[in-house]
Amino acid sequence: MIEKHPFGNFVPKKPKYLMLGSFVTKPSNPYEWFYANGRNQFWPIMGEVYTSNFSTKEKQQKLFIQLEMALADIILSCERKKNSNLDINLFNIVYNTKAITTIIDKYNIKKIFFTSRYVENLFRKQFKGLIEQHPKVELVTLPSPSPRYAMVTKLEKVAKYKELLPRL
Repeated sequence: MIEKHPFGNFVPKKPKYLMLGSFVTKPSNPYEWFYANGRNQFWPIMGEVYTSNFSTKEKQQKLFIQLEMALADIILSCERKKNSNLDINLFNIVYNTKAITTIIDKYNIKKIFFTSRYVENLFRKQFKGLIEQHPKVELVTLPSPSPRYAMVTKLEKVAKYKELLPRL
């Protein structure tokens, strides 16, 4: 079954940054926005980085507005093997090419943050021309917030996010 991205892209008025994830997970909690799976560590990590609670869509969006950061996923639609949230089980992929290209071309994006090495690799492969057109854009890879990425503890992930993400 083909799944289409339910949230689209989040672009504040004048973003300086872009955060790219892979594709939405199947939600397991009441969050109604990006990183809605309760096992995903993204919002708990962001809560520690920015010392706040991001338990609602409104609070999450306010953070990205304050950070002047657009948020998108690199995959627009796909299918899942075994009904799995794992990136390696996504296939029949359609990339979010138009939106990502528009965000980078239209705004003076200084940095692109990737939520995993997987997303960075997809971006480098699928957007090679865009990278060449914008050589000053810094590409920054964050540790994956997936609990399956256990080589780095949550505490280490928080420290790396604090080091790499913009301050409020």
